[in-house]
Amino acid sequence: MVAKLFLATVTGLLVGALFRFLEVPIPAPPNLAGILGIVGIYLGYKLVEWADVSVSLLDVLNRLV
Repeated sequence: MVAKLFLATVTGLLVGALFRFLEVPIPAPPNLAGILGIVGIYLGYKLVEWADVSVSLLDVLNRLV
């Protein structure tokens, strides 16, 4: 688990550095509020997963057709 977190962090640092070196805008929110929004999405996803509730969107759409 720690190794995955380390590798993900190193990969992110390298990709971020490459984007900056190439003067390409990063494909992520450039401020803390945007990053916290992404964290909120992740935590919400995990909360629903933990609560074990869901609806299959594909099943709902298939019933409409």
